[in-house]
Amino acid sequence: MSRLPPAQTPLNQHSLTALESWLNELGAKQSRKDFCLWVLLMPQWSAEIRMEEDELKVTWEQEGMKNQRSFPYGLSREDVEVAIAEGP
Repeated sequence: MSRLPPAQTPLNQHSLTALESWLNELGAKQSRKDFCLWVLLMPQWSAEIRMEEDELKVTWEQEGMKNQRSFPYGLSREDVEVAIAEGP
């Protein structure tokens, strides 16, 4: 398991390896076809987390409804993690 920077550290201050470790720790699984795409399955909803060039794009799905938000890499890992965990 990779050692992560403090939770208050902006995502843009994380290495790619650290970001991947963080997504793994959240329970997300990396797509085998698209290495920028991660899928997080929760009991009530699912989320696709895409590492884009300038932002982290999250698309939640619950009961057929989709909700999408983008998070700039300047936000802290903690803030993004809380937002992802809140779900749609």
